[in-house]
Amino acid sequence: MYYGADSLQQLPAELDRLACRRAVVFCGQTLAHRTEGLRIVAEALGDRYAGVFDGVKAHSPLPAVLTGVEVLRALKADAVIAVGGGSAVVTARASSILLAEARDIRELCTQYRSGKPPLSPRLQRPKLPQFVVATTPTTAYGKAGSAVVDPALGQRLSLYDPKTRTSALFIHPELALTAPPKLALGAGVQAFAMAVQGIESRSRDPLADALLVHALRLLGRYLPGLAADPDDAETRGQLMLGALLAGQGTDHAPSGLASAIAHCIGARFDLDNGIMNALILPHAMRFNAPATGNRLSLVAEALGAGVTDNADAAVAGAMRATEELFAQLGMPKRLRDVGVPEDALPQLAQDAAGDWFLHQNPRRVTDVTELLEIFKAAW
Repeated sequence: MYYGADSLQQLPAELDRLACRRAVVFCGQTLAHRTEGLRIVAEALGDRYAGVFDGVKAHSPLPAVLTGVEVLRALKADAVIAVGGGSAVVTARASSILLAEARDIRELCTQYRSGKPPLSPRLQRPKLPQFVVATTPTTAYGKAGSAVVDPALGQRLSLYDPKTRTSALFIHPELALTAPPKLALGAGVQAFAMAVQGIESRSRDPLADALLVHALRLLGRYLPGLAADPDDAETRGQLMLGALLAGQGTDHAPSGLASAIAHCIGARFDLDNGIMNALILPHAMRFNAPATGNRLSLVAEALGAGVTDNADAAVAGAMRATEELFAQLGMPKRLRDVGVPEDALPQLAQDAAGDWFLHQNPRRVTDVTELLEIFKAAW
């Protein structure tokens, strides 16, 4: 990872390390045409810059991913550089997977089998090296999974391939300011929610705890700063570091219920995953409390809510600190406030029942009716 105003000076050397000479940039329209971001990256690449795919869209919809495949093929890419947030990172990875595997995504994505854990096919073919120039605090930097939305069905198709993990991450202060504040806020809140869920996890991994607790310290401290002064590059950089830690920690202590529900709402209604995580997280924490016990004392301590060995006090302190933070950030509290109709709740509960993250939840979800009750409580 490279951090600072001189970070992109290291990009050519990282490409040379992997013998890459034709790097294709993946980004969205805003970064490509309304900011200096693409120019800065292209200048850093020099003659290694093979071209750009500027069709990245929120939630990484399948049509955009398929177009990305064609661009990579046409430009004879030997590396991919995602410039932006989670959607750029995921679209670049997913396009690289589909290019290499040359099969329909439905043959490659995670399969959900009734009564059994989800099964991700092994994707054996070599993949293009991935690089990330970050503009939002997303946990996607260091992940191996790529979730693509099929807009025709309103569902997520999950791809898993460790060969698409980022080879190098660059955090540049000028580029950090290119993302709209609302987008950066949503990404930071999602990282926060994933860190909380990682601490709730059944894994009880002490090294993951260290990553996740410090992620919460950084995110809890700097998210209000982003809301107060969105043009402060240091604030954005610290949030990106927090998101990186949250992403690394949840590799060993995976997320659960809140992420599963937020994914499904975002896919069906094109709503920000981070904001949906903030809305759902307190309800998920309450549902999980019988299984998490005093684990939430780590959350309470990281957010300055005190230290306690009492499980009930830990849950109460963590939930209070989380809800106070979200209120300070102006997060919505009800699904109805973001346009989710009540009659959509049964379908959303069915969608959530088939999400990858659900089987990792610390408290077992035994029936879709339990999910429906959480949706109703949040509505």
